[in-house]
Amino acid sequence: MSKKQEARKHVRYEVDAYVDYTGTDVGLYHKVQNISLGGICIQSSSVEDVGTIVDLVINFPDLDSTIAIKGEVVWANRHEPKDMGIRYMNLDDGRLGTLKKFIQKVKK
Repeated sequence: MSKKQEARKHVRYEVDAYVDYTGTDVGLYHKVQNISLGGICIQSSSVEDVGTIVDLVINFPDLDSTIAIKGEVVWANRHEPKDMGIRYMNLDDGRLGTLKKFIQKVKK
């Protein structure tokens, strides 16, 4: 196991979900590469700068549910596949419950 993997607080899961976000740009219907209880990695042709605060709407088709949440871009990859990692900022109990329900479903 690499040091980076050891340092991760939350397990990441590859999922079938999509996200809309608003930061310095607006991105609609972007693929979620992976998700955890701490953050999300999304593919986007318009990658935001590290430190940018974004508004996310994560869509969970398997649950017929969405959550709206603020996040901070913590890393960005401007080379193919263009993607960025976003840490959640306002994960309250309701949003956390929906996220946990989705993760439990994809773990099976």
